[in-house]
Amino acid sequence: MDRIFVKRSALGAGDPLFPATLIEHGHDRQFRSAGLARRHWSNADAIRALFKDAFEAVGLPGFNPHSFRHALAMLGERSCSTPEEFKAWSQNLGHEQVLTTLTSYGEVAPYRQAEIMRTLGARPAGTTDRKELARNPIARCDDRHATASP
Repeated sequence: MDRIFVKRSALGAGDPLFPATLIEHGHDRQFRSAGLARRHWSNADAIRALFKDAFEAVGLPGFNPHSFRHALAMLGERSCSTPEEFKAWSQNLGHEQVLTTLTSYGEVAPYRQAEIMRTLGARPAGTTDRKELARNPIARCDDRHATASP
């Protein structure tokens, strides 16, 4: 979350990315917006309308709020180079379990699956990334057991 936004709104990392509007009674006994609540919207209708209006105002096709979460999950898949990094990314999306991120957003597009398989097929057998081995001691153990003589 942007530090300036957090400071001005008093919202923190544990608060919703799209917090609900805080509604209160005004002096005229009418409901009015009084800032942001520290809770999620009860449903997505209001935030969808906000997104639609905002995108239309700048001449862009509309997107729903969930498409941003999907884009962030996909960015994490590409940006994170270790399971620990992806777990942190997943937690930042609000998921307690990394499997939630993988099963909700983790479908590998067919073109990307083909790219990955071509890359794996192009590697000489038995080669691994040394940086990954340095980060992943379990892989080192597996390699030692695989090459150890009985």
